[in-house]
Amino acid sequence: MTTPQIASLEKLLGGPRDGAVLRFSLGNAWMAHDPARAAGYYRDAVSRDPTYSAAWKGLGRALQAAGAPQEAVTAWREGIAVAEKKGDIQAAKEMKVFLRRLEKSLSAPDEPPS
Repeated sequence: MTTPQIASLEKLLGGPRDGAVLRFSLGNAWMAHDPARAAGYYRDAVSRDPTYSAAWKGLGRALQAAGAPQEAVTAWREGIAVAEKKGDIQAAKEMKVFLRRLEKSLSAPDEPPS
């Protein structure tokens, strides 16, 4: 499902405005419709700007929503390191919370069926 916002943003791909911010915006736009596709755009954003803390946070969220929790763990760990090095304390705190919750859910034993 392509929304008018997504269509407008995708028209900018490959042009002079194409960059980490555009890819991040596309990740945000796709998040509600297709988390796996969103993850691809977030990956593009961090490959274009490895210090983009918000893109790391989005990548972890998208990967978790797309059913790739271990990849989300990796993304958030990398994102936390980037954010702390950059001094982006709020983004680091948020990713630490997301990471802690995900790791807790991954280590919890499966509940037996009722």
